[in-house]
Amino acid sequence: MTVYIKIILAVLIIVVVGIQFVPVERTNPQVTGEIEAPAEVMDILRRSCYDCHSNETVWPWYSRVAPLSWKVVHDVDEGREEMNFSEWSGYPERKRAKKIHEVWEEVSEGEMPPWYYTPLHPEVELSAADKETLHKWAEAEGKD
Repeated sequence: MTVYIKIILAVLIIVVVGIQFVPVERTNPQVTGEIEAPAEVMDILRRSCYDCHSNETVWPWYSRVAPLSWKVVHDVDEGREEMNFSEWSGYPERKRAKKIHEVWEEVSEGEMPPWYYTPLHPEVELSAADKETLHKWAEAEGKD
């Protein structure tokens, strides 16, 4: 191995170790008003949506390893900002209906759950029956 390769590898190792000390905040704020939905819908939401769209995130092991931790925390923060099932009661009725419709819209377009999340979390994949359940719920509760 040449000296240059050794130097590059040493710098790379120092950077990888060093970024582990960049703090990220993995939080689970208090639930202030959870969504109410039929049991079968709640099962789907809890299994496939809650890790990013609630204050009940189950933080995986890789959420503690930079740079993956940065992406995980960013996605959870963004998901909670877009829609948070743990703060549902704080949304006005009209916004709730719109959000329910958006749940179905995102699912039907294949946007949720995200493609890059499902390989490590195959349990979040939505079956045809799951999708049908969400669709019926959105039609009954959501605003089209």
